[in-house]
Amino acid sequence: MEFLGKVYDQYAELWKAIIRPPRDTYEIKDLGPTVFSIENRTYQRTDISLQNSRGHTILCSHFEPIPSERVAERLPCVVYLHGNCSSRLEAVSTVPVLLPFNITVFCFDFSGSGLSDGEYVSLGYYERDDLAVVVNHLRESHRVTCIGLWGRSMGAVTALLHGDRDPSIAAMVLDSPFSDLTVLAEELVDVYVSFKIPKWMVGVAMQLITSSIRDKADFDISDLVPIDHVEKTFIPALFTAAYNDTFIRPQHAKRLYEKYAGDKNFVMMEGDHNSTRSKFFMDSVAIFFLTTLQCDQLPAPMPAAPQARGVDASPATQYTPPVPNPNQEEGRAAPPAAHGAPRTPEEEQAMVQQALNLSLNENGNL
Repeated sequence: MEFLGKVYDQYAELWKAIIRPPRDTYEIKDLGPTVFSIENRTYQRTDISLQNSRGHTILCSHFEPIPSERVAERLPCVVYLHGNCSSRLEAVSTVPVLLPFNITVFCFDFSGSGLSDGEYVSLGYYERDDLAVVVNHLRESHRVTCIGLWGRSMGAVTALLHGDRDPSIAAMVLDSPFSDLTVLAEELVDVYVSFKIPKWMVGVAMQLITSSIRDKADFDISDLVPIDHVEKTFIPALFTAAYNDTFIRPQHAKRLYEKYAGDKNFVMMEGDHNSTRSKFFMDSVAIFFLTTLQCDQLPAPMPAAPQARGVDASPATQYTPPVPNPNQEEGRAAPPAAHGAPRTPEEEQAMVQQALNLSLNENGNL
């Protein structure tokens, strides 16, 4: 009985890790100033709230140029989708990467996350409906042209679940998605149960997890199978995973990539599930969106290529990405030096260009 008691206690930790991980708490001021400058241009952040289909209030932020410096009334937009222990605060690292290319950034707290309403997360099952509300809002605002999605972990799964029902999405970056929640839960038993258990006991634990999640969060984990959605999705996609990710193993992203129907590319990174993504990767993503969101059709000339970005000391407040909560799932320790990483700005620029060429040429032109 003592053995069964240990299994039960640790199974409880596992279902909490899936639908009620530690909630990221922050204050609005942590998102940074509402008016700020990057590279001699001034931008603003507008905070709004939307309501999802379950009646929960979803708190959102839109980063875009101030009206007097907007090159067009309608601009491309990337919607950033955070991970299951995180919040819209995770998106701030994308702001200096995308805004100089006239790509606005929209981020929000999923229901059950951050400052939004809701008690539980669902790893994409209900989050896709939150995303649908956001996309509808952006369409109805008449302020955006092409919409791209950039998701990490739970956010990447949400993008996949939404993508097959909304072909108008122009591009997706999918960082560390899982392919099947039941498979992931079985893998996590090995992580959360600190002692060896018989194979039949894994089945018992899975039944307990499934039952608890159904009772508390009102969905069945067997219905959350992103790999069933990729064969009918044709949106250009960039998949990525980290070599040392033990939470969502890289094989998940590889399986999704292999079955994905649309134009696609796959990139492996150094680090783990929570590692800060390198500047090289962030710049590669910027180039991917620069191409797929039709930024070349905007009236203003675009920067030549992503480079190290200084912040202009203009009257607007200098933009410094807020320091994130170290307890968040999505990342935050600096990753180890990448094997074969660029050592000089020239080498890095060449590697970024190579990444762009791969995005354009592998499995069809994007």
